[in-house]
Amino acid sequence: MSRDPYDVLGLPRSCTDAEIKRAFRELARQHHPDSNPGDAHAEERFKELSVAYETLGDPERRRRFDTFGDSGARGGPQTGDPFGFGGLFDAFFTGDAFGRRGPAGPARGPDAEATVELTIHEAVFGVTAPIAARIPVACERCEGSGCEPGTFPSRCDVCEGAGEVRQVRRSILGQIVTASPCAACDGTGRRILTKCHDCRGDGRVLADRTIEVEVPGGVDDGQRLRLSGRGPAAPRGGQPGDLFVNVRVQPHPDFERRGDDLVHVCHISVTQAVLGVPLQVPTLEGTHDLSVPGGTQPGQMFRIKHEGVPSLRGRSRGDLLVRVEVDVPKRLDDEEAVLWRTLAEARGEAVLPPEKGVLGRLRSALK
Repeated sequence: MSRDPYDVLGLPRSCTDAEIKRAFRELARQHHPDSNPGDAHAEERFKELSVAYETLGDPERRRRFDTFGDSGARGGPQTGDPFGFGGLFDAFFTGDAFGRRGPAGPARGPDAEATVELTIHEAVFGVTAPIAARIPVACERCEGSGCEPGTFPSRCDVCEGAGEVRQVRRSILGQIVTASPCAACDGTGRRILTKCHDCRGDGRVLADRTIEVEVPGGVDDGQRLRLSGRGPAAPRGGQPGDLFVNVRVQPHPDFERRGDDLVHVCHISVTQAVLGVPLQVPTLEGTHDLSVPGGTQPGQMFRIKHEGVPSLRGRSRGDLLVRVEVDVPKRLDDEEAVLWRTLAEARGEAVLPPEKGVLGRLRSALK
C-alpha cells in the first residue's frame, strides 16, 4: 500500500494548491537523481514524491483521493509515463503545464542613471529639470522594428517560432525535458532577414536627448528618482528601461537641512542676548520677524512653524529652526572697558585687573 501523499509531501489535508506545488518543487529539487547520482534512496524518494504530486497536484484527482482514498485517485486517466517525470518537470522547470513556453518577445531595455543638481529652493518647492543624455532610442527609419522599411520579420526556422530550443533525454526515471532561449532569434521566435540600414536590425540607435524630469518638492540630497520607461530603448520594439536620477542639492549659505526642517544660525551681541533683540530672519520665501527675549543663551534654538521643507510623504511641512550664537567682543576701548567693569562690580563678579603701563596698552592694542 502506498504512503499517504499528504505525509509524503509533509502537508496537512487543509493545505492549498499553492502549498502543494511549493512543497513538491522544493523536495523534488532536493531528491532529484541528477543531484544525487548513485543514491538509490534519493531515487526512490523522488519516485514517491512524483506519485504524491500526481495525486494532489490535480484538483479532481485530489478530490477523489480525499473522498475514496488511494483507489479513487487511481480511477482517473493514466499517462504512458507512470511517474509523470516529463510532465512534472516541464511544468516546474521549463515552461507551462504543457512543457511549452511561448516566444519571450523582445528583451526589455537596460536601465540608465543620470544626475541632476538643484538649488535648495528647487529641492524644497520642486522643479522641472532638463537632463541631457546620450542613450539608445528607437530607430526612426524602421520605427524600432529592426526591419528595413517594406519588409517584415519571419518565423524563426531554428525554433519554429517557439522562442526556445528543447532537448529531451530519457533515463530510467522517464524523460526529462530542458529548454533554453533560441540563440538564432534571441528568444523572440522571429528573425529579421532584411535588416534596417540605419540600426542594422537592432531597432535602436544612439542619440542625444534632453529628458524633462519632474522633481517633486521635498527631495533631499542623495535621493534617487525612478522614471519608469524613460530609459534606453529596447532592441526591436521591446519595453524601454528605466531612468534613475540621482539628486544633488547645492549647499546654501543661510540654511542647513535636517530632514524636513531647516536650520539658520543667527549671531547677536552679548548685550542683545542679555536684553533681548528684534530680528528679521531670512526664510526661503522672504523674511520673518523674530523677537529674541532677554536672557537668551548661546546655542538656544527658536522654532518658526511651517517655514521648512514640504514632506514627500504627506502635506505637512517642516519648520525653520533659528539657532542663536552670542558673539563676545574681543576688543574694548577704554570707555567700554570701564562700563563692563562697572557692570561686573555691580553684579559682584570677579574679573581680571586691567593691564597698566605702556606694555599693557601695547599688548591690548595688538590683540
